[in-house]
Amino acid sequence: MKINRRRRLIKTFNLLDQPIKFNPFVFSRTFFMWALNGLVGGAIAGGYWIVLEHFTEFLVQFQGWMVIPTMAICGLLAGLVIHFIGDPGEIHLIVNNIRFNKGKLDPKNNPSMILSSLFCVASGGSLGPEAPLVQVTGSTGTWLGKIFRLKGEELRSLSIAGMASGFTALFGAPLGGSLFSLEILHHKHAVEYYRAIIPALVASCFSYVMFALIIHLGIGATWDLKAYHYSGVYDFIYAFLFGVVATIFGWIFIFVVKFFKKIFEYRQFPIYIKTLTGGIILGVIAYNFPITRYFGHHEINELINGNFALNFLIVVLIFKIIAIAVTVTSGWRGGFIIPLFFVGTTLGLIIHQLFPTVDTTLAIVSCMAAINACVTRTPMSTTIILGTLTGFTYFVPILFASLTGYFLAPKIPFIGSQSEKLSEE
Repeated sequence: MKINRRRRLIKTFNLLDQPIKFNPFVFSRTFFMWALNGLVGGAIAGGYWIVLEHFTEFLVQFQGWMVIPTMAICGLLAGLVIHFIGDPGEIHLIVNNIRFNKGKLDPKNNPSMILSSLFCVASGGSLGPEAPLVQVTGSTGTWLGKIFRLKGEELRSLSIAGMASGFTALFGAPLGGSLFSLEILHHKHAVEYYRAIIPALVASCFSYVMFALIIHLGIGATWDLKAYHYSGVYDFIYAFLFGVVATIFGWIFIFVVKFFKKIFEYRQFPIYIKTLTGGIILGVIAYNFPITRYFGHHEINELINGNFALNFLIVVLIFKIIAIAVTVTSGWRGGFIIPLFFVGTTLGLIIHQLFPTVDTTLAIVSCMAAINACVTRTPMSTTIILGTLTGFTYFVPILFASLTGYFLAPKIPFIGSQSEKLSEE
């Protein structure tokens, strides 16, 4: 019986390896693999989001001084998960595996990434769910590629498509998610990865549909910015200037992260001690400034719709940068893209307070774009994603700001594995 079952399985795979006969269209069997990858990625993202929402609703009840022990305990539990189940790594590990490990993302540490990130994100850490989703769906793409006996660039493309499906599900931007999965691999020969653009687009579209069906609503375009009206060519100059200011804060953020990284790596303490310490610090910050708690998805609307004083916005800006830096360096798991958008929003509001004649929406979106492009080096996908999330339909000013952040970024990238030196070795 086992021999017959194995023969049927081999016969099935041999059929999959053959081209579709009498097919008058462009698509082939690989299209169905990309689509399946997207459907699986969307299902994973939908399930993760539902669990995250319920867990967050439970933990958000702990307000006031209770937020300090809550975040400390969640930090400790996340550290224990990483210590006993396995270290899932961070975004630089994903980039390294795509570039130097033939696109293979190991799924064995996915349980550790899912559990630890749920504790970190749901309790109020300044990191979002995008990085865990990208890692889990990307490794799922690798797993599917092995099932279909893919090798070389086909396997790498399926892994990248999996990454794109996870990112797209969260942001509701298939094109932006696809470009992000390619841009994050940045180096001087990055164009070689653009053969994966079609697989990434197909997987992203199917992922978005699946995700929307599961949670019954797309997440995109949820930030209530006022309508922007183009007022002339000077808007591009303003976008550039706002981009320069935001890039300065991007540099500040990078240096703050390096500072806290030295502190947390000064002694070789177990990971759960670091995450516990990080949780206490984050809890103290959240107790004094509740708007800095969580990764900023809903808090950005609070900033936009609130009428906060200039002094308060400056203090929030400072402590949010510190909160993100502590979260990143103390071993908490998650992504820093949406938190950086929160920083950009705060900075845009500060600029508007200092110069009331400035268009608020243009200032906010330009700052969001520049600071994210400075840190992640993803100007194209940042432009498209922000257009989707904010409803800002004039892409050119955002692109000006994104490119400003990109070209004025530090020569040594924040994500170390993006360094060109690594690709030359």
